[in-house]
Amino acid sequence: MTTRSSAPTFDAPYDGDLRPDLELAMRLADAADAASMSRFDADDLDVSLKADATHVTEADLATERAIRTLLEAERPGDGVFGEEFGVTGDSSRQWIIDPIDGTANYLKGIPMWTTLIALSIDGVPRVGVASQPAIGRRWWAASGLGAWTDGPDGEPKRLAVSTVDTIGASSVSFQSIGQWRDAGKLDALERLTSSVWRDRGYGDAWPYMLLAEGRLEFVAEFDVKEYDIAALVPIVTEAGGRFTSFDGNDSVSERSSLATNRVLHDAYLDLLHQT
Repeated sequence: MTTRSSAPTFDAPYDGDLRPDLELAMRLADAADAASMSRFDADDLDVSLKADATHVTEADLATERAIRTLLEAERPGDGVFGEEFGVTGDSSRQWIIDPIDGTANYLKGIPMWTTLIALSIDGVPRVGVASQPAIGRRWWAASGLGAWTDGPDGEPKRLAVSTVDTIGASSVSFQSIGQWRDAGKLDALERLTSSVWRDRGYGDAWPYMLLAEGRLEFVAEFDVKEYDIAALVPIVTEAGGRFTSFDGNDSVSERSSLATNRVLHDAYLDLLHQT
């Protein structure tokens, strides 16, 4: 049985104009792309290990600095929570940043990594940008303004999740077997992959974007921090999807995520939490 919280839902209406914040988030992504791409696939890239044994590169640090510099100039009263430099400021408005989500890919020269930028207001992610400059892709959203990406013709294209309404016809991304094993959820993963049409472990932020584009119906992972998923929330929800923790709560702080095309969300929760 899952335990559901009474916190505000991620898709609750927002009474305000988020267009200036979304425009700023796009410029933050431009600055981040310039910093990250300047060192991508460099032979002399500086790489070190953090205290938690995860990698950090000079590009992670430089990219977060580029974002913070612009925020200090344009939103000095807002708080910032970044993966590399922690929390600064104390405000109901907090920018949540993962400068390079997928550092392991970045340092290996694999182009599937993403800069994630979110604005959370009163604890709810309201603006999100996911930028993958190495493959020339970007996705963005804000509450009430829809979710978007660049279309083949260069014009913004609105995103919409799929209308698949049976688990047996659905396509899912489970990230990695190791994540589910370490979370003690291998039985749930077996039930899931035995019940769906197609399962893959695409990894990191990209499968959430595939979900928002209507190409997947489910993405879930464990051991995620706020900066790993906050930017993904408005993109998924504004595309018509549903985003919760693994236990079904509207939270980015429970160290898990479960995103779906909405119509199947409760069915997936029931399947995963069978006893």
